[in-house]
Amino acid sequence: MMQTHGDFDVALTKYRVVACAVPESPPLWNNIGMCFFGKKKYVAAISCLKRASYLAPFDWKILYNLGLVHLTMQQYASAFHFLSAAINFQPKMGELYMLLAVALTNLEDTENAKRAYAEAVRLDKCNPLVNLNYAVLLYNQGEKQGALAQYQEMEKKVNLLKDSSSLEFDSEMVEMAQKLGAALHIGEALVWTKPVKDPKSKHRTTSTSKAASFQQPLGSNQALGQAMSSAAAHRKLPSGAGGTSQPTKPPPLPLEPEPAVETSPAEAPAQISEKQE
Repeated sequence: MMQTHGDFDVALTKYRVVACAVPESPPLWNNIGMCFFGKKKYVAAISCLKRASYLAPFDWKILYNLGLVHLTMQQYASAFHFLSAAINFQPKMGELYMLLAVALTNLEDTENAKRAYAEAVRLDKCNPLVNLNYAVLLYNQGEKQGALAQYQEMEKKVNLLKDSSSLEFDSEMVEMAQKLGAALHIGEALVWTKPVKDPKSKHRTTSTSKAASFQQPLGSNQALGQAMSSAAAHRKLPSGAGGTSQPTKPPPLPLEPEPAVETSPAEAPAQISEKQE
């Protein structure tokens, strides 16, 4: 519970006590690793997750988390390795294919990235981020019709989520969707953007819409891995995957790499889910 609410230091203190009594528990080391992940201590996170994987080599949630952390550190080949292994054990989870597509995109394997996105779209009927990421990839490959189709599917999913729950959409996801909508000549403002209550938020939304008017490559998914550094504080495990509750909000869109700029893992602000035991 403390880890879920972002109180990583207190959670780690409790986990250390448990580790003295049950030192060979894979779920324990998995959760310790994701606490370090939430604290942006990626080397420690990988060390703990690899210990968990050693103790439970067939646990897809641990493999998922290892792929997640390696994406954050821009180690795309390692991320591909762990995500592929996770898919072997959990072949019906669309989000795994989406993350695999992110790794493939950054490994410059566009064709296989498209196949992974197509499978993610087929399996995941709820997460609009899958379609948004896919649309960005297609747009950057010059396939505007395909990008438009994925964009429209994303809007359908967003409308369903808006009608059926009180989820608040991540601001970066909305911003990227607005930019993509403008690039596809759909419009600068998305119909599913929720009304804002305070004037400052309204001003930020307006500024985002204006920023979408300039045309530039919307680029790859390089920042996705970096952007996950605060995941443990904001997302919970989907039901049936070993956790306790549903995510509080969908993750934002990963941005494309800039040609001459390299960002450090600690600088990216976006979010995505981690798997807890």
